[in-house]
Amino acid sequence: MADGHKDYPAKGRVILHLDMNAFYCSVHEAEEPEKYKGKPTAVAGSVELRKGIIVTCSYAARSKGIKTGMTVRQAMRICPDLIIIQPDFDLYRIYSRGFMSIAREFTPLVEPISIDECYMDITGSKIFGSPLEIAATLQQRIAEEWMLPCSIGVAPNKLLAKMASDMKKPNGLTVLRLRDVPKMLWDKPCDVLHGIGKKTADKLERLHIRTIGQLAEAKEDLLVRQFGTYGSWMKSAAHGIDHSEVRADREQSKSIGHTTTLPHDVAVREDAHRILLNLADQTTRRLRRQKLMASTVQITIRKPDMTTITRSSTLRAPTHSTDVVYHEACRLFDGHWPAGEPARLLGVTLQNLTAEEETAVQLDLFDYKEQPRKEALTKAMDVLRDKFGESAVLTAGMLGDDPSALIRNKRLRGTSLQKDEL
Repeated sequence: MADGHKDYPAKGRVILHLDMNAFYCSVHEAEEPEKYKGKPTAVAGSVELRKGIIVTCSYAARSKGIKTGMTVRQAMRICPDLIIIQPDFDLYRIYSRGFMSIAREFTPLVEPISIDECYMDITGSKIFGSPLEIAATLQQRIAEEWMLPCSIGVAPNKLLAKMASDMKKPNGLTVLRLRDVPKMLWDKPCDVLHGIGKKTADKLERLHIRTIGQLAEAKEDLLVRQFGTYGSWMKSAAHGIDHSEVRADREQSKSIGHTTTLPHDVAVREDAHRILLNLADQTTRRLRRQKLMASTVQITIRKPDMTTITRSSTLRAPTHSTDVVYHEACRLFDGHWPAGEPARLLGVTLQNLTAEEETAVQLDLFDYKEQPRKEALTKAMDVLRDKFGESAVLTAGMLGDDPSALIRNKRLRGTSLQKDEL
């Protein structure tokens, strides 16, 4: 392979963003090409009920108008020959480990962002060739060894690498340098910039800032007044500047969460509480498995029109108790969601995580005699569930036919953001 030293900057870094294309559908196609190759497919839950939500779909399905977030029923009306596949997260994890292991052959600095994407810092990987040669080799090996298509962005930082990988899909390979930013990005709407959502873009538009170029030229003091320190970040990002480092995935999880999209909108408070109980149960199970405690509980609620809110609160003391997380999640839900308003998706995320052995546990003044007994009972239930499966020991409140009960099934559960079991 040619010496790639001349293609690396004297100062600065070379970052790749590696993004699998239509990952879940691509995995099923790789497993059973005779069944799925080139056909319109979609991964969704509740296949039998035809009420599930499309999680992802193949490019053949996208060409027919199928989109993520549609109900299965809507999608089948648009494309009657659409093949609906139930998720298999055990299978996705195998493929995820596979392409990540190839990435680590080129650099130890690999940061998984989700089950289907990662950042790579290849600044010190000159021995393997130029950045473009490395990116092309990655694409080729992942295609040959795992039969997966991927897009790769090559850039001097994570922000631009991520934006570059989004520019050509599937199987794209895009270089985005700082000097390319004005020409390639400044005419685009603000919400194209990675890290800026629709609400922020709407607020920017009210300030007559509609494009990334206008954001780059905006006065920083105006942005800081309106958005705080986030305003400074946005102005830098509009110029393509990002100083965040690629962190190898050996560090402790920053959060643990689960979300579930519901087969029909939930408007009854008791139903929402049961779903939150299942979500609290599984997030705290993962917390205890990693010997962690959480100080913050966050809930996510998505409306039928796909607008999403998150609300969080800090606990009086760190916990790994299902009961504590459940009651806090219900309190947040009841306090921030109008009675009778429908919800399409619910989620529970635990944040501000610390190691059990390093965390001071506060005993409850009125409950301290019961706490050792509760801890022992929780430990015994965890052991039984580890041995006989997640449904071996359940409380009555966890029973139901909504998808929140399915997250105890390790094969079916998961989200693209779940990293702790990779």
